[in-house]
Amino acid sequence: MAKSQSASLDRKKLLGDPIMVTTIVLLIVFLTVFILYPLAILLVDSFIGDHGLTLDTFKRVMDLSNFRKAITNTLKVGFVVGIASALIGLLFAYVEEYVKLRTKFMGGLFKVVSMLPVVSPPFVLSLSMIMLFGKAGIITRFLLKIYDNSVYGFWGITIVQTLTFFPVCYMMMKGLLKNIDPSLEEAARDMGASRFKVFMTVTFPLILPGLGNAFLVTFIESIADFANPMIIGGSYDTLATTIYLQITGAYDKQGAAAMAVVLLVITLLMFVVQKYYLERKSTATLSGKASRERMLITDKSVTLPLTIMCSALALFVIMMYICVPFGAMFKTWGYDFHLTFKWIKLVFTKYKGLKAFKDSFVLSLIAAPITALLSMIISYLVVKRKFKGKGFIEAVSMLAMAVPGTVLGIGYIRGFSGGLFGSGILQGLYGTGVILVIVFVVRSLPTGTRSGISALRQIDKSIEESAYDMGADSFKVFMTVTLPLIKDSFLSGFVTSFVRSITAISAIILLVTPSYLLITVQINEFAEKGSYGIACAFATILIIITYGSVLLMNFIIKHFGTSRRIKVKE
Repeated sequence: MAKSQSASLDRKKLLGDPIMVTTIVLLIVFLTVFILYPLAILLVDSFIGDHGLTLDTFKRVMDLSNFRKAITNTLKVGFVVGIASALIGLLFAYVEEYVKLRTKFMGGLFKVVSMLPVVSPPFVLSLSMIMLFGKAGIITRFLLKIYDNSVYGFWGITIVQTLTFFPVCYMMMKGLLKNIDPSLEEAARDMGASRFKVFMTVTFPLILPGLGNAFLVTFIESIADFANPMIIGGSYDTLATTIYLQITGAYDKQGAAAMAVVLLVITLLMFVVQKYYLERKSTATLSGKASRERMLITDKSVTLPLTIMCSALALFVIMMYICVPFGAMFKTWGYDFHLTFKWIKLVFTKYKGLKAFKDSFVLSLIAAPITALLSMIISYLVVKRKFKGKGFIEAVSMLAMAVPGTVLGIGYIRGFSGGLFGSGILQGLYGTGVILVIVFVVRSLPTGTRSGISALRQIDKSIEESAYDMGADSFKVFMTVTLPLIKDSFLSGFVTSFVRSITAISAIILLVTPSYLLITVQINEFAEKGSYGIACAFATILIIITYGSVLLMNFIIKHFGTSRRIKVKE
């Protein structure tokens, strides 16, 4: 009875706030038009033919041997990458949380390595792999004297994707290991169990749901990845590249839509298992925080092998990244290693680099604050408000996380160049910068929303209620009370969105027109042609922009963030 009265009071309060009602309606419209509608059009394209409901398109694409092979290839790569990334992520997290490192430099090195793939363009490691281990690679050709080595195919994609995605697993596993109560493991040690036995019988069972969660997240990222298989895949086709080639090479939009639905179904199934089963199970297994600080392992039989493994991986990743700027400065990679600025000059003179950087920078800079603000508004509504459409807003805003970029790109082509909006105001968006900004916003929305929800759950409800009692409306409360308290999450969402947007390729490669030159599309184009000097020059400048943005954000949060201000007051 009390619950129903409280819900009724919340509804009356909401209906009496026109700003809040308008915001909710506009959000529902935005999410429906730019997330649900493109996906619905894909389903319509796939199932509706000239004679009504039909499975003919699916039968046609399933008869294509290259498509059936692409499904097998994609799942195979996804499983291997998922397992390898989860294990490497666990290794780095375990060393950071459990092992006493000999120097602070080692800890800093591991943190930098785990962050580098997150802020860099998704295909940088593919370029490095080709330049180090390809036919003209420094390691294969000049050090090992192997002249016919090929990095293209299954192993090339697997290694590159593992190095790209393991930081995601590392961050997930780090949080889980931090929350394990040390007394559980120490009790097992006191009873005479070896460190290995303690890990296998106590630590591992506790983190197993989290490890499964990390595996599925990486599996989804892997099968949805477009850039790496496009550059280093060679003839080893995956679903993302097959869909792209079906629409750009075979000009078969309906067939591409059916293929996109198959990929979407796989990712959605994995997303549902990860989000609604493993994530919850992981949280239930490790509730609360560790009761006290953990005594770090100093035993050399443990610290030495683990540190050597992490160091070897860290140095390998750093070598891969160093390779890119050198690729931009060597005269002819693989043959003439004299230093030159020829490629960087050509980027800005012959290949319209200034326009590419300007277009990418401006569009990403427009998308970033919109994404950050939308994320905070959605988070606020989900955590602090009760209304009927709340579940819809949360589910649809998170849905974009499970939708591969290539699938979204096909949906936008089918939805806004034809479909219901084939003629009208929304058709005018197709081929413009506005549609690219919308894609950037939609792709980054889940990350910002998750960060905002975590931050808002830590704020006591009474702080905002006191502002309401003093007569402030919802807009004023959000802008003057809530947003300042989650300033760090807002800034983090802003920079994350900017970095994700400026390094995006899979969703926008199908939507970009000659009116706009984007850096990632240029890198992809030159890498496909084998013009690695130009591709590396573009990639080097892009890495400087993205890494500089992250360092700037860290500086701002450190000196002007919420936590700093609270510390000073105390």
